[in-house]
Amino acid sequence: MNILKNYAFTLLLLCGILIGGICGVVFGESTSIVKPIGDIFLNLMFVLIVPLVFFSVSSSVCNMKQSSMVGKVIGNIIFVFLFTAVIAAIVAYILTLLYNPLGNVDRAELLSGMPEQTVRQLASADVFVNTLTVSDFQQLFTKSNLLPLIIFSLFFGLATALSGEKGKLISDLLSAANTVILKMMSIIMLAAPIGLGCYFADTVGKLGGQILNGYLHVFLLYLIITVISFFVLNSIYMFVAGGKKAFILFWKNIPTPSLMAIATSSSAACIPVNIESSKRMGVPDNIAETVVPLGTNIHKDGSVMAGVLKVVFLFTIFGQELTSSTNMFAIIGVALLVGAVMGAIPSGGMTGELLICSIFGFSPQLAGTLMIISTIVDIPATLLNSTGNVVCSVLVTRLTLGKDWLKRQLTI
Repeated sequence: MNILKNYAFTLLLLCGILIGGICGVVFGESTSIVKPIGDIFLNLMFVLIVPLVFFSVSSSVCNMKQSSMVGKVIGNIIFVFLFTAVIAAIVAYILTLLYNPLGNVDRAELLSGMPEQTVRQLASADVFVNTLTVSDFQQLFTKSNLLPLIIFSLFFGLATALSGEKGKLISDLLSAANTVILKMMSIIMLAAPIGLGCYFADTVGKLGGQILNGYLHVFLLYLIITVISFFVLNSIYMFVAGGKKAFILFWKNIPTPSLMAIATSSSAACIPVNIESSKRMGVPDNIAETVVPLGTNIHKDGSVMAGVLKVVFLFTIFGQELTSSTNMFAIIGVALLVGAVMGAIPSGGMTGELLICSIFGFSPQLAGTLMIISTIVDIPATLLNSTGNVVCSVLVTRLTLGKDWLKRQLTI
């Protein structure tokens, strides 16, 4: 019963998308009659993105600074989070080259139902500057400039925290406003099964069964990525961290956190069991109790891998070269940003999709197309996001205590 309760919304969302897809196949372009419903839902989401990003990022940075979440292991934590995220992005990128979900679709048919796009190339210095910053304050508050808004929010939160008592009023305001915006988001998301279902019905009606086939291949590819990441990469990390003993300890203790992640589909719900499992593996209390909660907020390898698939999905549709060095670094870099955004911002899924669109210059309307990918890979992505924090706690321990950390912590 608890499992059904945890998955109720996801199941409703999948049912809405499935019904919409079937209607699109059966009724074709006639499904455009429900397009306004999908557009209304997306517009309601869009108008909340800017305040959500600003208040969530600012209040998170402010609270983190005020709680003095800075210890001697923070450097190792940042290094491990970044290292594993980069590995995750590279693995996903290589696998998309070997098995592109849209490799065999008719691009001409897909493009016929899509708005014209001019993909922004990130090679020039001017484009790089304009991607990171804006020249006028008012330009920050638009969903087309999400990355500059995130950077501004980081500095605003840090400045508020450093202001001490004089900044307390602003700190309280940020926290309260963040709570209100998240509540508004949760209310709007109640309509997601209908809104996304109508959006998808119109999309399939215009693009035909090829888009459905593409989503199916995305799901299959992500399952392959999940298996490789969970079993192969995690095993390699454990051998690096502590050899055979660490490997045995990991696979002895990871089943419970894994089942918890699958059953709840929530990384936050797995924090207690992840901390306990980390301690059973020999991770010191202070490291486990820092890495796991912090990782739940800013470290999501599963979301990084999904970010690679989303960018490749759009790049393939619009005929962009995947193997050029510029696009390779752009895909991996943006995927890392998407993983960070989805971790740092509650309800960050739509924000991550809009970030992809804004950086590469795609129409914001395509965020709905990418959001469907987030929905269909949600469970395996949660598994990777959650258990990845246990892996990181072990790696941080290895870097902090040295190669003999396991002998010093426990005896097998």
